[in-house]
This record gives sequence, C-alpha cells and structure tokens, in this order.
Amino acid sequence: MLPPKTNPKKLNPLQLKTLCLLQELARHPDTHQVEPGTGRKVLSAFPNPHGNHFHLGAYVVGSADATGLRNEAVWVALERKGLAVSHFPAALALTEEGEAYDTGMRQKILHGSDH
Repeated sequence: MLPPKTNPKKLNPLQLKTLCLLQELARHPDTHQVEPGTGRKVLSAFPNPHGNHFHLGAYVVGSADATGLRNEAVWVALERKGLAVSHFPAALALTEEGEAYDTGMRQKILHGSDH
C-alpha cells in the first residue's frame, strides 16, 4: 500500500502556511464561530503582530509566515481547492477537508512560546 500523497492539492508554500495558521485558529473556541447548518468554523478575528511575531494560543508565529492571513489571492485559492469558503476580507470558513488537510507546516511555523 502506498503512503498518502503529500500535498495532494498542490498548495504553494504561502497557501500551506496560511492553512496551517487557519487550522490552529479553528482549534481555539475564542477565535471562531460555528456556522449554523454547516458546522464549519468561521474565522473572523485574525491576530495582529507585535514586532516580528504574534501569539497564537501557546505558540509564537513569525509575522513573515502569516502574510497570507489577509491576502485575498490566498483565500481564493483555498476556496477554489475546496478547503475554505471565503468572505474576504471579513471572514473565512474552513471546510471539513480544510481542517483535516495535512500541511506539514505545524512544526516549521508554530514555535513553543517562552513568554
């Protein structure tokens, strides 16, 4: 049996990083609302960097890894690939597939917080 294909949707690095951050935001009840009828997690409050980083739950994320959070082209690409529903710039809802997609980015961009 073959192992699962890495990045089957062929997301580019910015899209992968952005989806990883959106998935992490969806894990925290204070950063999303559940969409009635679909159960999708709707994200509308995005972190604001201070200096070169921001805090996301127990993690620290470099601002350079988060440029896609407010990038309409990234949101459109994630929607086109069935991973999200865009309501740019107000909100983005992750689909079930979007929540489950393995970006391979967690350990690369989510760093343990020391403060």
